Amino acid sequence: MEKTPILPPPPTESPTPWNWARKNLFSTWYNCIFTVVCLIVGFQTIKGIIVWATTKAQWRVLEANLPLFFAGRFPSESYWRLWIVAGIIAFLGGLTWGNIQREERLWNAPTLILLGAAVVGALISPIDQTSRFYLLGIIIAAIVGYVTARQVNPKIMGWMPGIWALSFPLILWLIKGGLGLREVSTNDWGGLVLTLFLAIISIVLSFPLGVLLALGRQSSLPVVKLLSTLYIEIVRGLPLIGILFLGQVMLQLFLPPEYPKLDRVVRAIAGLTLFSAAYLAENVRGGLQAVPRGQIEAARAIGLNTPLLTILIVLPQALRTVIPAIGGQFIGLFMDTSLLALFGMLELIGISRAILANPSYIGRYAEVYIFVGLIYWVFCYSMSLASRKLERSLEKSY
Repeated sequence: MEKTPILPPPPTESPTPWNWARKNLFSTWYNCIFTVVCLIVGFQTIKGIIVWATTKAQWRVLEANLPLFFAGRFPSESYWRLWIVAGIIAFLGGLTWGNIQREERLWNAPTLILLGAAVVGALISPIDQTSRFYLLGIIIAAIVGYVTARQVNPKIMGWMPGIWALSFPLILWLIKGGLGLREVSTNDWGGLVLTLFLAIISIVLSFPLGVLLALGRQSSLPVVKLLSTLYIEIVRGLPLIGILFLGQVMLQLFLPPEYPKLDRVVRAIAGLTLFSAAYLAENVRGGLQAVPRGQIEAARAIGLNTPLLTILIVLPQALRTVIPAIGGQFIGLFMDTSLLALFGMLELIGISRAILANPSYIGRYAEVYIFVGLIYWVFCYSMSLASRKLERSLEKSY
């Protein structure tokens, strides 16, 4: 029997940019035409954007209104409180990021890119020297938090959710005032400060409520299951703008007459939280159904009761499965805060409309909304990046 001759491996092309382009962009005649057309259209588009940005756009509207974009009508003499709040958040954010990046190198490419972009932005931003000093201090606080997290015992870093929770009263005191600080009415909150406050509080409140609703819909108790299902289906059948209208106008009607009038920020948070919790519950329910039945039976076989089974076995696996969906829900909630501009709240979109109403800046829609869109993109992409990092870190731990 003849042996099959062993042929040498086919020659491989060196991975040069030209070889990659020839294989992926110019492999056939129609790919060549499509590539050339896309290059021409892309070049003309980029050229038009550069010409508009350098010759026609009037960026003075941004430079003159930066305090309004970021702080609204917050008293200028109290800006130092907002800078301290930003420093606290940057330090805790650095701790969280360093904990997520624990398995990777200390200074990897994504971290260096973020750090470089922050430093360059601080140096070239059109702000005064005092604000630039504060901004560089915030960057240093984030770096200190990041480096500290890499040196601290991972068991201690497991308390980060509690540390975030403990920082909230301090942050609220600095923003709101009282107890020795000048009190600032929520009517003076605006811009990015109000947007972040609404989004973060709504996210923190909607997450446990959504988990409880998901567990309630999976419950074996008929009353609990029925009430959870009714809530989820009714809220998901209503538009968010309708729920926000109910929260702003009708929520007070459900309270006793002697009850003090709720602040409009509280009513906005209530509407966002109740709406987001219903969608979050369905995301979590999908994760609960993905947990293998065998693990639940094994946990019961070793004597775990229902609460311990849910907390220690079911929920960790369910939440790990639906991290992408939960991250998308939180990003959507952050962007949904823009709807509150319809109710006269001066968050990012509301403050933009107020600025554009100034006769000096009429017609400067492109400059203002490009800047606001960039702010939204930075925060949404950061949330997406953190979600992916968290998902990968949890995959390594299982």
